[in-house]
Parts: sequence; structure tokens; C-alpha cells
Amino acid sequence: METTPPQPTIQEPKDHTHTVKSTSSQPRRSTRMKHAPTYLQDYHRDLSSHNASASTIIRYPLSLVLSYSRLSPTHKHFIMSISSTVEPSSYAEASQHDCWIKAMKAELQALQSSDTWRLTPLPPHKTAIGCRWIYKIKHRADGSIERYKARLVAKGYTQMEGLDYLDTFSPVAKLTTVRLFLALVALNQWHLRQLDVNNAFLRGELDEEVYMQVPPGLSVPNSQLVCRLQRSLYGLKQASRQWFTKLSGLLTSHGFQQSHSDH
Repeated sequence: METTPPQPTIQEPKDHTHTVKSTSSQPRRSTRMKHAPTYLQDYHRDLSSHNASASTIIRYPLSLVLSYSRLSPTHKHFIMSISSTVEPSSYAEASQHDCWIKAMKAELQALQSSDTWRLTPLPPHKTAIGCRWIYKIKHRADGSIERYKARLVAKGYTQMEGLDYLDTFSPVAKLTTVRLFLALVALNQWHLRQLDVNNAFLRGELDEEVYMQVPPGLSVPNSQLVCRLQRSLYGLKQASRQWFTKLSGLLTSHGFQQSHSDH
């Protein structure tokens, strides 16, 4: 019985030309799995809506060593209040809220009452440094908002050494001195008080000729005017040194003596 041999099959050549698909009006969305950066795994980014099930994905979650369930209701309310409030990062954002507008007006009034600057035209050989607003929400111990703090800070990184400032070193109390002082207070059962000097850096006078741009929110009669700083402002290179000079001079005039072991 004869069998016919199998006939060879001829494959059709593949078409290597690319087919153009019709583009739809909707943009293409990526289907990849999105994950948070690994450097954020050691932080609780949103305490008010923290999901406990997310800790199962992490190999060593932070919840193994840190748990908010053991906190007292008052402390937990305080932490949640800090996490839920948002501080503005720019003047344009802060100017949309009345609470921050009042805080900036109060800061400008304090600066003008202390004669921090005077408006003057910028000399041809001088360059005015910039400034910006820093916003901070002050909380009470129970988590409620105490006040809205707006502080005007000079951009000291644009200052030129030898022209806008000379010396910047300012002595700081050693930690050993602070520990010794607290030990003496506890040993002798003294009453210890702590005070905060409001706008401390504004107390020091400037020896250099420093010009600053008009801060946002301050209305001036002429747009060509700048602020010539007469007192040190937060952010300046020499601000801490001028404040120390002012404070040490006042204490010395009242009979205090500067220690040789801790200036």
C-alpha cells in the first residue's frame, strides 16, 4: 500500500511593517504599580489617616517599635492636631487667609516700631538682598492653636563677605555649663524660670551698610525704594553676633562678669 509523502507547507512571509493604531482622545495611563519612596518608610507621613494595614507590606514596619495606641488621649490629640494643620510655604498662599494676613501685619508693625529699617533709594554701588516670609503655627499643650506666627527673614545667603558683613562668630553656651547649672538648681532647690525675648535678633544694631528689598505686603510710595537695615534681621550672617553683643553689653553694665571658661 503506497502512501503519499507529506507535502511541505509554505509559510507566508511576515509583514514587518508597523501598523499605526488609531489614537484615542484619552491620554495613555501607566499600568505599573506605584509605591512610595523607600526613604519614607521610617516616617509616619499622615498621622490623622494612618492605615495600619499598610504596615504588613513593609518588612520591618515602624509600628513594631512605635505605637500611638499607648499614648494618652491628650497627647494623641496634640500629635494629630500638629499633623492635620498645614502651614503655607509662600506669601501668595498665605495672603489668601485672614489669620496669616493679621500675623504678617503684626510682624511688620513690630519691625517698624523698633526702627528696623528706613526706606531709601538704592545706591549705584550697592545690591539689595532679598527676603521672604516664614510661617509657623504655635500650638498649646492640648493641641489647640495658640497663634499664627509670621516672621520676616532676610536671604543672608546672598550677602557678600567684606561688603555686607565682616565677623559672624557668636559664642554659644556649652552643654556642660547648662547641665552644671541645672544640677546646682536641683541641689539647692532653687526656683528656675525661663524667659523668651520677643524678636531677640532685632535688638542688635548693624555696623555694616546692608540694603534689603521691600518685603511682600508692605506698601511703599515709590517702587524704586529699598530698606536700609539699621538693626539685625533674622537670616543675616551677622544677626546672632550682633544679638550677643547687645545682650552681653547689657549684662556687663548691670554688674555681671563674663566667665573665662565659657564666654
